[in-house]
Amino acid sequence: MSVPDSWQKSSYSSFGDGDSCVEIANSPTRIAVRDSKDPAAGTLTFPPAAFTPFVEALKGDPRG
Repeated sequence: MSVPDSWQKSSYSSFGDGDSCVEIANSPTRIAVRDSKDPAAGTLTFPPAAFTPFVEALKGDPRG
C-alpha cells in the first residue's frame, strides 16, 4: 500500500489526552493505522474485513 495522503484522527481524540491517538487512512483495498504522536514510526495495514475484528479485540472484555 502506498502511503495514504488523507489521514483522519480518531473521534475519541481530544486536547485533554495530549493528542495521543491513532490516525486511520482508507484505500480501496486496505485500511492503514498509525500513531499520531510518531507517524514515521510505522503503519499497520489491514484488509477491510479484518479491521473491525482488530478494533473489537483492542476493546477487550469491558467486564475486566
